[in-house]
Order: sequence, then C-alpha cells, then structure tokens
Amino acid sequence: MMPLVIGIDIGTSGARAVAMRPDFSIAGQSAVRLDKFGPNPRSPSAWWQAVQAALTELLSGVDRTAVRAIAVDGTSGTLLPVDGAGQPLAEPLMYNDKVDDAGILAAIARKAPDASAAHGATSGLAKALRFQHLPDIAAVLHQADWIAANFSGRFDVSDENNALKTGFDVEARRWPDWIAATGMRMELLPDVVEPGDVTGTLAAAAAELFGLPRYAVVVAGTTDGCASFLATGATAAGDGVTALGSSLTIKILSDRPISAPRFGIYSHRLGDTWLAGGASNSGGKVLAQHFSLARIIELSAAIDPTTETGLDYYPLGASGERFPIADPTLPPRLSPRPAEDADYLKAMFEGMAAIEALGYRRLTELGAPALTSVRSVGGGAANPAWTAIRRRKLGVDFPPALSDEAAAGTARLALKGARKAGLV
Repeated sequence: MMPLVIGIDIGTSGARAVAMRPDFSIAGQSAVRLDKFGPNPRSPSAWWQAVQAALTELLSGVDRTAVRAIAVDGTSGTLLPVDGAGQPLAEPLMYNDKVDDAGILAAIARKAPDASAAHGATSGLAKALRFQHLPDIAAVLHQADWIAANFSGRFDVSDENNALKTGFDVEARRWPDWIAATGMRMELLPDVVEPGDVTGTLAAAAAELFGLPRYAVVVAGTTDGCASFLATGATAAGDGVTALGSSLTIKILSDRPISAPRFGIYSHRLGDTWLAGGASNSGGKVLAQHFSLARIIELSAAIDPTTETGLDYYPLGASGERFPIADPTLPPRLSPRPAEDADYLKAMFEGMAAIEALGYRRLTELGAPALTSVRSVGGGAANPAWTAIRRRKLGVDFPPALSDEAAAGTARLALKGARKAGLV
C-alpha cells in the first residue's frame, strides 16, 4: 500500500485538501467554497464544515486507510478565543481585521522590539490582548491551530509560522518576556513547535468521522503564505518565488533571518532556513485599470519580449509604494504612452519585471543570499510574454512551480511529520 499524507488549506473563500504520496506526487485534491455553509467567513463552524466537506470529497477518491498524517495551514494573523473544551467564545478576528484599542497598540509599541512582526493593528498579539479578558477563556489560538485541534483534540499548540505575528521569537524559539510586559496573560498563549513536528495522533472522534486510522498523526502546519511557497518545490537558500496576482509579491529562502521594518519585511522560520519577502503595490490590479484580461491576452500575443521599449515605467495604481521602495508618496510612472496598446502593455510588463528584480536585489542587500532561481505563481505566471521579459531582467533559472495550491505545501509538512513518526 502506498502511504498518503493530507494537507488542508483553510482560506478566506474556502477549504482545499490535497493527498500526497511520499514522492511528492499528488494522489487527489478537492475544494469547497466557504459560503456554502453560511454568509459569515468569520464563523469557525463554517470553517470546520468546509474542511469536513473538502476532506470527505478527497477521501472518496483515495484509499483512506493509507493516510498517515494530516497538517493544516490557515490565514496568518487570524485568531480566536476558546474555552477549556476548545469551543470558540467570540467571533474570530481575521487576518486583516484591525484592533482599534489605542491602549493595546501603545503597549505593544512600547515593549515590542522594532523588528517584531507583532507591531500594528492587525497583529496577532493585538487580537490576543483584545480577547484575553473574556469570561471562561482558556487559550487564544490561530485559525490553523483550531482546525488542527479538531483532528487531534489538542487546543494548546501552535506552529512557529502562525505564532510569529503574535510575538513569538523564532530565533530563540520561545515566547519572549516583553510580551508579558504588554499585559498579556502568558498562560493563554499556546505551546509552539516547528512546522512539520508531530503534535499528536488522531482523536477517536475525528478518526471515526472520516474513517481514518487512529495511528495517523496530526502535524504542525503553517500560514497560507508559507504553504504556498512550499508548494512550489522551492527548498534551497537562494530559491525565490514570485506571486503575480493583484499585487506583486516576492519571497526568497535565506540562510539567515532578514528583518527590515521599513519595508514591512520579517522572516518566517522553516527548519534551518528563513523565508523573507516583500510586496509591491504594483501588479495585476494595475494592469486591470488599463486592460481587460481578454485584451491583455490578445495584446500579449503581439509582444516581442526579446526587445526593449526603452520606456522606464514604474506601474502603480496610485501614489505610494511599500517595497522595494518604501515611499508613501512615490508617484506612478506610466508615460509617455506609446501609440500602440501592445507597446504600452509591454512597457508595463518591463516596469514590473524591473520592480521584481529590484526587490530581489533589495533582499540581498538586506542579507539574503543572491537569487539563484525563481518559481512563479498567480495569474500572471501563465503569460508567456511577461515570463520571457522577466527571465531576461532577472537572469536566473525559472523552474516550473510544482503546485500553486497552498494545501500541497502543507501536505509536504505532513509528510515531514509522518517520516519523523516512522509512518512513511
């Protein structure tokens, strides 16, 4: 029997599940929309129902007796308070929800080191401080922690990636003393382990619900962003991943942590390597202000990516940039406009490729290794003209991404845990 592991991704729109073999090949996958279970994306009940539906669909197409491990990723910075039985006590605060309590934000600003990811109104720590006074509270958990706990029965454990924005010190691998100085009740924070560590075996109820072996292990997961990186197959220091979605996001594996608060850069720990990156305000949403998707496809076919327009664009939708240039007043640069629409689109592609190249150079200046390869994900990765321009600007290998499903990256962590447990 070929053993299998399962990765589950719970995001803002739904749940996805992937079954993976030990050679990293995909045995099956499924996806279920969250809105099938109600209109509220903050409902933990809807999260769990979506996960159940996605996993049930996945298991209908594979040998469920072959499953050896399960891991979960969730949206970074999404927190919920629970009681001693793991029941939610209030509506969760999502990754982009802001805490508007000036006292909480001031306490964090006073005590947190400048490089900490716990700064800001959307941080996990701000949300934990907001929740900690609820009656009967026993713990504050991240979204992935709570979903995984429904498999293991452990409502007291998290992973280093999800805990980063709650103030966890990933270099010292502990909750730092300064957190208590903000007024946080430290006993409410979960134990933190490395992504890929085994946290327990399947609880009897979960094993029965899904028809899975009781000895299958539950493995510490990660955030959705880290999972998406892992899914591509990038594993070595110097490997980069560019996400060409509505924004332009780059990440690189580094042999040392990179911290640059000015650019909003901090590092997730992945074993003995570090994942650092930044996000530009350029990207697909800028293209969409000028052309429809159908028109972009049509014009791209007329582009010669081997030549330069000679135009020096910095495509932005409005003034302001965060990375690789930290300037809230930086104006868009999209003129002069050529007579032909294809040349205009080409110049925007060139400008975005230049931003991408500058972003990787900036990370190297901050201490990351030199870029050796780039894997591409997101809608823009399918555009051959843009890809050819990017290859020319970056001058490194462009291996294909093995997957653009975050659940596949989480399945890789499940496989790591299954190997640690001797089940694969």
